[in-house]
Amino acid sequence: MKLVFAGTPEVAVPALDALIASGRHEVAAVVTRPDAPAGRGRRLVASPVAERAEEAGIEVLKPVKPRDEDFLARLREIGPDACPVVAYGALLPRVALDVPAHGWVNLHFSLLPAWRGAAPVQHAIMAGDEITGASTFLIEEGLDSGPVYGTVTEEIRRTDTSGDLLTRLAFAGSGLLVATMDGIEDGTLKAVPQPADGVTLAPKITVENAHVDWSAPALRVDRMVRGCTPAPGAWSVFRGERLKLIHATPVPERTDLAPGELSVGKNNVYVGTGSYAVELLWVQAQGKKPMRAADWARGVRIASGERLGA
Repeated sequence: MKLVFAGTPEVAVPALDALIASGRHEVAAVVTRPDAPAGRGRRLVASPVAERAEEAGIEVLKPVKPRDEDFLARLREIGPDACPVVAYGALLPRVALDVPAHGWVNLHFSLLPAWRGAAPVQHAIMAGDEITGASTFLIEEGLDSGPVYGTVTEEIRRTDTSGDLLTRLAFAGSGLLVATMDGIEDGTLKAVPQPADGVTLAPKITVENAHVDWSAPALRVDRMVRGCTPAPGAWSVFRGERLKLIHATPVPERTDLAPGELSVGKNNVYVGTGSYAVELLWVQAQGKKPMRAADWARGVRIASGERLGA
């Protein structure tokens, strides 16, 4: 089939690579978000998908909105049979959805109908799920509600961050997306409507959502830190400034600390929660680079009884 691939961040690149390497389908063009400011200089930078497509000599389309007439005209001119999508980052209007004969097929990083929305991996970790996966489905105008072509499953490991899990799903999902395109082309694959039961939502996690509540149990704090790493980053407050929490681990044997209370040893930093303590392993103070929590604690000279949190 002739394909137009839509995607933006690094997590979409494995799927683009897999489609290019398949040898069976032609990736005629790529649709991605416009260049965005990045770095200290805030200069405009192309998306990872745009950079990969340019390296491969593939036409790149960067509409401000997918309903822009110039974009729609070019899409119709290309005439794709299907449009595979991975983390594109913009809502597709009906006028765009109707262009390819086989529609727009999204690779979503959850086992639908669980965790529909922008942050399925983060929410799965934060909820304590043991299994997740990826699904390919036909995009409709509803939120991730279209019929499903196929799934792959993935275990959520005890120490997984959302970054770890998303990397594995990106590669596992790339194979699923290629197999879905193959099945659509040869007519062996039909999309099945999602069940009405089991729907959960995974809205984007904001910085404010990532504020750690130390009165919560240690396992919930652990899941919050892992689910928000690398973005948007779990955080707390120390001496009036934000402290980003990069890596922490529960310590069930420490039950002597009040929620948010700090305890510093020679090479360890513990924080009390609503159950037992967690050990901080890596943190990032405001305006500083990430560092080992023990090094941070030595630098700020934590006094007895000091706490994290408001």
